[in-house]
Amino acid sequence: MHFLLSASLLLLLNVQYSYGIGFAPGIYCGYENCYEVIGIDRDEFNKSELSKKYRQLARQFHPDRVKDKSKVEESEEKFRLVTTAYETLKDDETRGYYDYYLDHPEERYYNYYQYYRMRTAPKVDVRYVILGTVLFISTIQYLSAVQKYSEALKYACSQPKFKNNAFDIAKEKNLLEFDPKTGKAKKKQKSGVDIEKVITSIIEENISVSGGYKRASLKDTLAWNIILLPLTFPKWLYYKVGLAWKKHKGVELSKEDKEYLICNNLGITHEQFECLEEPEIELYFERELWDADACAKYKKEKEVEEKEKMLNSGRYKQYKRFMKRNAGSTISFLEE
Repeated sequence: MHFLLSASLLLLLNVQYSYGIGFAPGIYCGYENCYEVIGIDRDEFNKSELSKKYRQLARQFHPDRVKDKSKVEESEEKFRLVTTAYETLKDDETRGYYDYYLDHPEERYYNYYQYYRMRTAPKVDVRYVILGTVLFISTIQYLSAVQKYSEALKYACSQPKFKNNAFDIAKEKNLLEFDPKTGKAKKKQKSGVDIEKVITSIIEENISVSGGYKRASLKDTLAWNIILLPLTFPKWLYYKVGLAWKKHKGVELSKEDKEYLICNNLGITHEQFECLEEPEIELYFERELWDADACAKYKKEKEVEEKEKMLNSGRYKQYKRFMKRNAGSTISFLEE
């Protein structure tokens, strides 16, 4: 009797021990072996055989096929187990982690980590997501640049100065027919060309639009800059290191270095800097704005100057008089 009791206790401990370091609850098929659930040999694994076995078991345990209502709950549990086993084994990567889980049951925490990492990981390749995002942003940048350039061209075509110059060029190149008496372009051209289109094309060919409204270019998009990053980044790093060395050694900065530092201190691009009037650029060099302290002082002076302009402006004085006359008065919606 004592011997039987000891054997039973030993068997119970062995089962608990196997659960402790073997199959784990909450991951994969729980305490069941996914290969055995499907009825397929791990050493002779075949995906076509897996699909065939799964379809058979899915038809067998599908809750809609169970006529006895008392067995519906049991059928649902088996159906979920079969589906879980199939989802685990059909994917090569997941099956690889599952095989590792079977071969190394003692690495409990690692197996849990891999299981939940696979469950929470995005199904779409992150590389495609990044590529799609970059292309989307680049497309928006390009279309926005096209729209801005179109607005700038439309504005230029509405200016008499540009239109008159365009008509002069059209007359010089015989692109349009002009009335000898009035000197104006004939409304009906023998060639049938559209006067507005001709003038617009001439203006577009001869004007120079810079800054944020310049002609759209793929070189200004994020995708292009990323493609050129392996070439541009080493140059940028080399330039930054060289600039730091010059400042440390007290070497005289070149004009290019000064322009770079001025743009950096003022928070503007080099293209914006080139669009500035010549007197303003000369002022920047005269004030030595490549020096951070000198630039900070200049910014404070400009801020004070702008405030004084606002205080002395007619609109601001009118606003102050209005507020003084209507002190305490408010405008709001009536409470219903």
